[in-house]
Amino acid sequence: MSVAPDGLPPLREVIARHGLAARKSLGQNFLLDLNLTGRIARAAGPFDGVTVVEVGPGPGGLTRALLAEGAHHVIAIERDDRAIAALNEIAERHSGRLKVIAGDALATDLKPDQAGPVRIVANLPYNIATMLLIAWLETEPWPPWWSRMALMFQKEVAERIVAEPGSKAYGRLAVIAQWRTNAHIALVLPPAAFTPPPKVSSAVVVFTPKAQPKPACSAKTLGRVTQAAFGQRRKMLRQSLKSLTPMPELLLREVGIAPELRAEQLTVDDFARLALVIERNGSSGASSGAHKSD
Repeated sequence: MSVAPDGLPPLREVIARHGLAARKSLGQNFLLDLNLTGRIARAAGPFDGVTVVEVGPGPGGLTRALLAEGAHHVIAIERDDRAIAALNEIAERHSGRLKVIAGDALATDLKPDQAGPVRIVANLPYNIATMLLIAWLETEPWPPWWSRMALMFQKEVAERIVAEPGSKAYGRLAVIAQWRTNAHIALVLPPAAFTPPPKVSSAVVVFTPKAQPKPACSAKTLGRVTQAAFGQRRKMLRQSLKSLTPMPELLLREVGIAPELRAEQLTVDDFARLALVIERNGSSGASSGAHKSD
């Protein structure tokens, strides 16, 4: 049996031995090239004294790269019971540096108990990636418990995160991400890099939280404003914001925004100022349902 530079078997052998064929139902696409996993890890580093939270490690390719790049401690949360044995083999190789948690990231408190800087680094399962991201961006209190995130998404989602006003990709995800963090695409990977190859390219986005997002509205109110505005993005704001207030034109003019504009024409700052005025006026908003991911 051949071994990789970290003394562990190649990932293809690990997958075959543990019966870890990727499951579409779990949003799995495995990245087996240790050179690529190393590039992702370095995009999130350096790791001196850092604890890394990894979601959906699968057979552990990125996990191994994080440890090789010097992560002080890695906490890996994996829903697929088939992968636990493979991850435990990595834990045995790196005594005390890897903790494996069998569970669903959506139902798990990911904040580590120990002190020190924490980073979230993950090749996120496609079917829960946006839900996890929004939860981390809406974390309270702020600044958050994590000091940086390096997350892989479908390239289309990554482009929505960093989109500029006026573009088709610009939406709620861009507003909340850019209001609370500095976000940039660090790496783009073609479908052929994965097993099995997805139908689209992927991209790694690095997020660094802003200490004090401004204007200083609440994330929940900003979420309601963007949900209302982009939920009917083809309509003018004077119409789409009626779910928040019976007189949206007065609200918009108070903030200095023309009621005839549409959601994609507003800047991140515009949305935050709208949210701040709604809070100041005591408008709770009538739309508090599930957030849309755009």
